[in-house]
Amino acid sequence: MKNSTLIKGTAAIAVGAALLLGGGGTLAAWNAEATATPGTIVSGDLNVTAAAGVWTDRAGATIDISTYKVVPGDKLTYTQTLTVKLVGNKMAADITLTGADSANNFTADNVIVSALQLKNSDGTAASRLLPVVGSPTQAVTASTSFEFKSATGTRSDINTSYNLGNVKYTVQQVVAGAGLVAAP
Repeated sequence: MKNSTLIKGTAAIAVGAALLLGGGGTLAAWNAEATATPGTIVSGDLNVTAAAGVWTDRAGATIDISTYKVVPGDKLTYTQTLTVKLVGNKMAADITLTGADSANNFTADNVIVSALQLKNSDGTAASRLLPVVGSPTQAVTASTSFEFKSATGTRSDINTSYNLGNVKYTVQQVVAGAGLVAAP
């Protein structure tokens, strides 16, 4: 009889152990879970596009530079509007321009060519740009002037040219350390 009780007890323990192992090996029956909705990460944007430029004379009249012949006393100005797109919570960008491949065939003392300039819509110099509240884009005006001095003597610089070359506008994101740049 003792053997039978011992066998039954051993069998009961074996069945219980098998049930525990089959159920994940734990005696705990409680379980809980929760979900999270972290959202979607969306990137910003940085871009620059250039509208067609316009040449004007000293009086402000539009001229066609491909047919216009400059004479001493003329001052011509080239103006071009750039649309800069800055989108991002910590977005800031520097805008620069280059035009290093110009070719001047005029006598240097007879002409004045201004440096290429970039201005914001309020007329201030454009360099560090920040996003504009309420608009993803902003206008920047690029310009340069060419003046053929009226004091040019005799037949100096007849049938010659000044090629301004290719002007390139670059908008480069500014990353001040790992924290980027705080937007306004």
